[in-house]
Amino acid sequence: MVKKILVVGAGIGGQSVAIGLKKAGFEVDVIELHKEFNVYGVGIIQQANALRALDSIGVADEAMRRGSPYGKVKLCLPHGVQIGEAGTPPIGKFPSHNGISRKILHDVLFEEAQKVGLKYRMGVTVESIDNQPNVAHVTFTDGTKDSYDVVIAADGVNSKVRKLIFGDFKLSYVGLSVWRYAFKRPANLDTGYIFFNKKHKMGVIPMTADTCYIFLNSAEGDNPLIPENQLVEKLKTYMSAYPVPLVQELIPQVIDAKLVNYRVLETLKMPAPWYKNSVVVLGDAAHTTIPQLGSGAALAIEDAVVLVEELQKEGELTDVFERYMKRRYERCKMVVDVSETLGAWELLEYNDQALPEGANMGMLMGKTGMALTEPI
Repeated sequence: MVKKILVVGAGIGGQSVAIGLKKAGFEVDVIELHKEFNVYGVGIIQQANALRALDSIGVADEAMRRGSPYGKVKLCLPHGVQIGEAGTPPIGKFPSHNGISRKILHDVLFEEAQKVGLKYRMGVTVESIDNQPNVAHVTFTDGTKDSYDVVIAADGVNSKVRKLIFGDFKLSYVGLSVWRYAFKRPANLDTGYIFFNKKHKMGVIPMTADTCYIFLNSAEGDNPLIPENQLVEKLKTYMSAYPVPLVQELIPQVIDAKLVNYRVLETLKMPAPWYKNSVVVLGDAAHTTIPQLGSGAALAIEDAVVLVEELQKEGELTDVFERYMKRRYERCKMVVDVSETLGAWELLEYNDQALPEGANMGMLMGKTGMALTEPI
């Protein structure tokens, strides 16, 4: 019988699973490599399925209160002419979208964790794991040791636990990059917007009642690393290609390179199974996606909810993990695969190349969005 669980990583997925487990009555230890919570990361988009999952651990209402719920995203040409809309339908009380600062979401989760009595050991991760069928003997980087019925790897795309137990997995660069920057919210920002240019696309997304952020998707070629001292001017140059007033009034506010969140887009698809003996993997450690569907954090939260549910049911640990895999693998693979396809089509367009016959971004996004509204 599972009683004592170690969660490695206190990001969105790690905190979600730890909170759920603690509320379900498990003994839970959480370790986090970073010495303190110092999250930047600008904003994220929570679609209705992410909010539904957060509701399972009791924090959806607070996330919406401190974020900015909004409807479907308006899809526009560079000058602002609307050509469509996108987004999943609402699910019950949950709107199509909730924009939120990544830091605020971490704070909401951390505050809930403190309420339920979770304690985090900061600046510590695993050094080694003796992974047996019904117990994992863990040595930590501070020299301490302990034993657990289950170890949950929620330590992100560069997961040390995954490497220790399953070996090396290489990230796949998709040829694209994403830029993000936070702003004061314009008074006329009524929902999310995405503007399409021939060489890139840009979104303006509500984040709180007083703030918003932009994301800009670009193709930086085979050498996508950009020196910090070039980030501000390059981002402003990209933004200048969108003459709509909503974007133009934001450009002068881009002044600090350290606040430009620039990331090369890479994916990782860990093959099934995501478990071995007493160790199981969730979130980005198992399935790193690109943000074309805005579902990376949502998948991690869903993983957490499902794993907590299955750990409370009867059966051997292998049965528990198999049920978790059955509920999660194909859904997560769908999101990563569709996101990669959308990214590949965008890259073709940015390079003035024809899309494959029958390619329809809107239809593919809509079909996948509807699939994500299905119960997990």
